[in-house]
Amino acid sequence: MTKEKYSEELLLKEEAVKQNEIVLFNDEVNTFDHVIEMLIYACDHVPEQAEQCALLVHYKGKCTVKTGAYEDLEPRCSKLLQAGLSAEIV
Repeated sequence: MTKEKYSEELLLKEEAVKQNEIVLFNDEVNTFDHVIEMLIYACDHVPEQAEQCALLVHYKGKCTVKTGAYEDLEPRCSKLLQAGLSAEIV
């Protein structure tokens, strides 16, 4: 009984914490190097992480590049947009 109640409370807490995502979309304009540099700059990626995201965007069309609270993601997404990348917060 105690275990079930704890599980229910944990699920409720997880639902209450809504995580937003910055999704980066592929384009035919920006170079891999530019995308990688901007992910390092705007999203605090390490170079390997930025490169993997750039490859996923290229081959899959989009990739979630950062997850967190909207207040943290909004300025990061703005930096990506100002750099000419196509991104949105979902």
